[in-house]
Amino acid sequence: QVQLVESGGGLVQAGGSLRLSCAAYVRTFSEYVMGWFRQAPGKERELVARITSGGSTNYADSVKGRFTGSRDNAKNMVYLQMDNLNPEDTAVYYCAAASYYTPHNFDYWGQGTQVTVSS
Repeated sequence: QVQLVESGGGLVQAGGSLRLSCAAYVRTFSEYVMGWFRQAPGKERELVARITSGGSTNYADSVKGRFTGSRDNAKNMVYLQMDNLNPEDTAVYYCAAASYYTPHNFDYWGQGTQVTVSS
């Protein structure tokens, strides 16, 4: 089992920055692919950033060049640095984990943290 706890959401003006953190409570954190998802009201959940166990990243086109995902395997932590935020980034952001053996199946989810960007 994997328990994930996000933090760092809040209210920010357009053009500002936020850093989300996710603490993973699992013994073998380095074996998991981590993802950051978001869901805005009335919209489908979308994958924002995917971070492999080795730290390689993939991003949604909508956030490329503005968001940076990273992880610290020694601390069981994953991060999402969000810069140049705009109102379209307003959503609940979720941290998720996928087993190394099924790296595209995100089976474990945090409770989510609200990010609101004002214009």
